[in-house]
Amino acid sequence: MKPQKRNNKRTITLDDYIKATRIGNREAEKELKGPGFHSISRVHKSKKTYTRKIKHKRLDA
Repeated sequence: MKPQKRNNKRTITLDDYIKATRIGNREAEKELKGPGFHSISRVHKSKKTYTRKIKHKRLDA
């Protein structure tokens, strides 16, 4: 008699699917935006908001 093979097939649960898609989405985000933290929901900054940074100041005035 031949030895019987074990059936090691595992079904993918919904939790496994969600976990895999989250990991995949995170990897895709790293490729697009680079390393580090990136805020998803950011407050809209008005153009009229005062800032002292040189790159925002008009140099001709």
